[in-house]
Amino acid sequence: MTSYAGIHGNVGQTAYSAAKSGIIGLTKTAAKELVRFGVTVNAISPVAETRMITSLPDQQRERLQSIIPAGYFAPASEIAWALGFLASDQAGYVTGTVLPVDGGMSI
Repeated sequence: MTSYAGIHGNVGQTAYSAAKSGIIGLTKTAAKELVRFGVTVNAISPVAETRMITSLPDQQRERLQSIIPAGYFAPASEIAWALGFLASDQAGYVTGTVLPVDGGMSI
């Protein structure tokens, strides 16, 4: 799992953004190195209802939610389909990608 902050950066989250960017670099490099062994490596960038989101002050959480085109933070069940797809045989030719499952936030 990576994050919007790892792709676009986020004010006040330098360390978090750097860590999530590192996951993206690891994903892309491992994908190039392991594909010849039939191993795919991908990441998901979710915008989900997590403890990190629920711990935010109401005003901050509402401001963040207002910039999501879908208008809400996804429950884990809406993120799970992406995980299932990437783990399935149908995604056998998908590697080195970062899949945003973010209600349109990264558009």
